[in-house]
Amino acid sequence: MKIYTRSGDEGTTGLLGGNRVSKADIRIETYGTLDELNAWLGLIADECPDQHQSAYVRSLQNDIFLMGSHLAAENQKGKSYLNDLRDGIIEEMEREIDDMTEVLPPLKNFILPGGEQRVSFVQISRTVCRRAERLVVHLHSVDPSVDQRIIRTLNRLSDYLFTLARYTSHILGVEEKPWISKT
Repeated sequence: MKIYTRSGDEGTTGLLGGNRVSKADIRIETYGTLDELNAWLGLIADECPDQHQSAYVRSLQNDIFLMGSHLAAENQKGKSYLNDLRDGIIEEMEREIDDMTEVLPPLKNFILPGGEQRVSFVQISRTVCRRAERLVVHLHSVDPSVDQRIIRTLNRLSDYLFTLARYTSHILGVEEKPWISKT
């Protein structure tokens, strides 16, 4: 199978279900952003100093890929080829957040991203996740058939990533930099 098809050379792409749309379509922008998020998650899994969290992020990559596939499916015909979204993922992320939070100092300020490259990778992925969430919300307003579980999952994933950034700082002994408002 060749990687190139030339079918998108004029600026269109095919959706699961058969139709072709502009590569600038909100649906394409949305699942493209999930693809970007997935690439960042791969980097995080590669660089994470905690083996359990690294493996967990890898499992989340599969969920994000499936969510992108659901967004690429324009109708039931397109979705009929896909597995359903995984139940329990939100509760699972909440358990991971709670487990990491147990060893972290209480959060008293907003935290500036950074402090160490691996922490920054996680913070960047969190911001990409938030952008993906906003795009899914927008897509849902245009196409109410978009599964709202994707919105909820991305919302919780950004919470997980924020906590993972703090946890990574903690493991590496990197001091968090609080945001200080200049008054």
